[in-house]
Amino acid sequence: MYVRVVRFTSVNAERMEGLLARIKESDGPPPGVPATGLKMLFDEAEGTAVVLQYFATAEDMSAGDKAFSAMDASETPGVRASVDMCEVKLELEA
Repeated sequence: MYVRVVRFTSVNAERMEGLLARIKESDGPPPGVPATGLKMLFDEAEGTAVVLQYFATAEDMSAGDKAFSAMDASETPGVRASVDMCEVKLELEA
């Protein structure tokens, strides 16, 4: 499993709620994004968010990265501060 980890700054609650509503209304990932899962973390007090986008393969993650990187800034929670493309080496749940 692979995860694209995106950190955002300048995120406010109104923008986050709008984005969440659009995602919930959609039929899945945007065209060209072969994601298998999504998690969004939001720290309202700090105005930051972390978005975890899950992919089955490194190739899928690369395709998703191209599509997400081409998105208009108005379609994101805030200002993109960093993007990490990672392979999951360990996942534990209680």
